[in-house]
Amino acid sequence: MDKILGFDLRSLAIFRLGIGAIVIIDLWIRWGDVKAHYSDSGIVPRKLLTDNFYWSINAISGYPWVQWLIFWVALLIAICFLVGYRTRLAAIATWVMMISLHNRNPFILFAGDDVLRALLFWSMFLPLGATYSFDSALNNHNQPLPKRWLSGATIALIFQICYFYMWSVAYKHQSPFWQNGDAVYYSLSFDYYATPVSNLLLSLPDSILKFLTWFTLWFELLGPLIVLLPLIPIFSAKICRYLAISLFVGLHFSFGLIFTIGLFPALGIITWLVFLPSEFWDGLQQRLDTPSRQGLKIYYDSDCGFCKKVVHLLRTLLILPKTPLLPAQDYPSIYTDLERYNSWVIEDCQSKRYYKWQGLTYVVSLSPVFFPLGIIMSQKLISFWGNKFYTAIANNRQLAGTFIKPLKFRPLILKSSLTLNIITLSLFALASLWNWRTFINTLYWRDDLRKPWVETQYQVLNRRTVNRLEPLAKLTRLDQSWSIFAPNPPMDDGWYVVTATLKDGSEVDILRNQIGTITWDKPTRKERNKVLKNMQWRSYFIRLNRSIGDILLPEFAAYLVREWNQNNLDSQHIKSLTIYFMDETTVSPGEKQTVTKVERYVIQFP
Repeated sequence: MDKILGFDLRSLAIFRLGIGAIVIIDLWIRWGDVKAHYSDSGIVPRKLLTDNFYWSINAISGYPWVQWLIFWVALLIAICFLVGYRTRLAAIATWVMMISLHNRNPFILFAGDDVLRALLFWSMFLPLGATYSFDSALNNHNQPLPKRWLSGATIALIFQICYFYMWSVAYKHQSPFWQNGDAVYYSLSFDYYATPVSNLLLSLPDSILKFLTWFTLWFELLGPLIVLLPLIPIFSAKICRYLAISLFVGLHFSFGLIFTIGLFPALGIITWLVFLPSEFWDGLQQRLDTPSRQGLKIYYDSDCGFCKKVVHLLRTLLILPKTPLLPAQDYPSIYTDLERYNSWVIEDCQSKRYYKWQGLTYVVSLSPVFFPLGIIMSQKLISFWGNKFYTAIANNRQLAGTFIKPLKFRPLILKSSLTLNIITLSLFALASLWNWRTFINTLYWRDDLRKPWVETQYQVLNRRTVNRLEPLAKLTRLDQSWSIFAPNPPMDDGWYVVTATLKDGSEVDILRNQIGTITWDKPTRKERNKVLKNMQWRSYFIRLNRSIGDILLPEFAAYLVREWNQNNLDSQHIKSLTIYFMDETTVSPGEKQTVTKVERYVIQFP
């Protein structure tokens, strides 16, 4: 059963590395807009946050410097999660920081943020640091760890991944645009997500676009079930997982080519790598076990705690798990060299010895991942300064040891906990309930979809007993809804033009930063990307044109005025500002596209 509903610990490690990298990149992308997106002087001051159950550490202050400080803390925690240092605590803290960030400004979120949040939640219950981590490198427990892991969390994660796609299909199936085959046409036409590839695909015959629409529906419905087919004994778990990985990696890669949707394609690819079977890793290990790697030996000074930690960390980080780490004191000839050169001793498969920087270079050159660094490290100039650096460290081991003092050898023990499994599966049941509840509520509030069975389900799922679970669902952000491009594909296309009259009488096109000239023409992709420089801004501008825009527009206007006035002389301060939306709602295939200028918001100053 563990081959069907469990994961290889090495696959969980790759999952951790991928998710950790995504979190760090996401923080880096958001860093440039900390003031605009997370402070009270930005587009969403804290007064717009009205639901107390959506808690946020970022909401403790509206000052930009506080937000930058929180971002630094979040980055440090994410790095700990990435490298697997105190992995369980780091996973919990990373989830907390992501929840905080998302709740502070929900108006810039996209489906990828919801997926990341869900994956981080189940990560807290998984042994992500069992391999390829600082925790595993400093594991001083003699008992070997299992190769695979099966628990309530692995079951929850598998079904959660299936939910991403299958609930999306449930929403899409309610839309006439998905049923009649036009959804892909509308999705490709949406300029906020468009790429050159999507424009190219729009030139395909209508029959092909309809086929792609229906294919997408069936693929997202049946594709996730491939990983569950081995529950039927005639299906091979290994083959099914390889097939599912290939299909969904291809799907998300194509998403990345067709749509501008931020980190979502990369996140989707990383998600499916968790299904890599044990046979993949075993086969890879066999191919990597070359004579050079098998013959590598690392000798260190056993009297030096710093040295012992470093060699254990290097072996793990360079992915040389079978390399023996040996105390030099146990080998007289080796120990003599260690004292003579004041260096560790590296021995290759032919008993040739390397010391200092040369030894490090040789070890790095054998790494299956970082071997290109060995070529760089062997260059004369780098080697010269590398030896200087090594000597400085060797002569100041005690001082160097203070920098890695927090890294301690600890036992790494994996034990299945019945209590934890019950808690995990109960939380997954809550997530499942909320997926169903949100789906039914969506149908109920649409007159064209409010059928008798929907009304019955609505009454059941909105009883007081279920409503009492709402605080828990919101606090944990298990209040899920997977409706990307659903129920309907986006059609409310267009672009914004913001005009301002200055005190000196001149006019300004704020978004294009043009004085004296107002441009109403449709922006080019390059011009659009200057304004929508990341997925957060894209999501925000999309929401500006929807019902929530009535709440967001006054704050957006105030933000634009503040930013302009702070960077210009008093004579060029804004006297009035008007926000227009050039409505280019996507028309049906074959119809002529039209554009309508709509005045959305006006602000004037005395």
